[in-house]
Amino acid sequence: MRPDELERRIRERLDALGPAPRAELLHVLMLPDFERAAGNGRANPERGLSPGAMAVKPRGLILAAMSQSEELDKWAEWLLHRRDGDDDEQRRQALSYLVPVRDRVLDNARIAPGEVLLDVGAGDGLIAFGAMGRVQPGGRVIFSDISEDLIDHARATADDLGFVTQISFLACSAEDLAIEGASVDVVTTRSVLIYVADKAKAFVEFARVLRPGGRLSIFEPIINYFPVSADEFWGYEAKPVSDLVHKVYEYEGWTASNADDPMMNFTDKDLVRYAEEAGFAEIGLELKVEVKPSTWVVDWDRLLNTSPNPNAHTLGEALERALATDERERLAAHIRPLADAGRAVWRSAEAYLTASKASH
Repeated sequence: MRPDELERRIRERLDALGPAPRAELLHVLMLPDFERAAGNGRANPERGLSPGAMAVKPRGLILAAMSQSEELDKWAEWLLHRRDGDDDEQRRQALSYLVPVRDRVLDNARIAPGEVLLDVGAGDGLIAFGAMGRVQPGGRVIFSDISEDLIDHARATADDLGFVTQISFLACSAEDLAIEGASVDVVTTRSVLIYVADKAKAFVEFARVLRPGGRLSIFEPIINYFPVSADEFWGYEAKPVSDLVHKVYEYEGWTASNADDPMMNFTDKDLVRYAEEAGFAEIGLELKVEVKPSTWVVDWDRLLNTSPNPNAHTLGEALERALATDERERLAAHIRPLADAGRAVWRSAEAYLTASKASH
């Protein structure tokens, strides 16, 4: 199937779904009319999205199906609900950051028509579905994730879009990929290794499943690049309430003693080392570090309903449990005006790694 035919099929299927599910799916497929469907969903460049704060994986598909009342695993619950508090504007802010990351991961993979791509930790399918047009005609995408709930969502999406023969699904971890060796041309992953305890083993698995000459393309936020400080709270200057911020950080486990957490126990240098030890022949890494006036937060009220990663509480939950009533009021009195005005500092460190397996 040629890419133009694929796009025509996608549009026809989306139109048949009706407006609500269609709008939810456009952000995954990123057709040219996405920005119109999302209300020109680019965030103000001065109020972007901090990957360091988010430890992001994308929000996800809502197919008129699973609701918040249903029992979801923590990965699906975060992607589908808690990451942006089920708020459309907050979701658009996230996508303004995630879409360029997705595109760069796919560009770095140098995908050719007819190839087989394995997306590890695919989540809601931002990369996996985005790769469909690149592997056509004749190619295939394999969606793998540890979350059965997310696989169910992605499978339903693929079903609705007529991708039954072009996409398949695997429930497995990055350290134990349930796929034959030397069976795929490309492996991609985005913000997945931050949740993997044995990162070295994951790289060995990436190398194992790739065919000779196969490519690996990875994005990971380097969260420990910037030391944790109670003088700053979600990018907002917090010195007058640093005692309260410290309590919240202690409650969430965001302290220097948390260095063994998978999110904090590696650097960009470690990623290169893992790739080399796994046997990749050619390795490249670009580290992008930014410090600038900006924030991914829309306002204080929305911030209260969001969670930075699947292992964290929403901010509102954390404040409720870590602080007394008068303490919550004092923190809000200081931070709310800054959040509502978008007066924050964006700090991010992002690693894009590429690697190739020897041809023979």
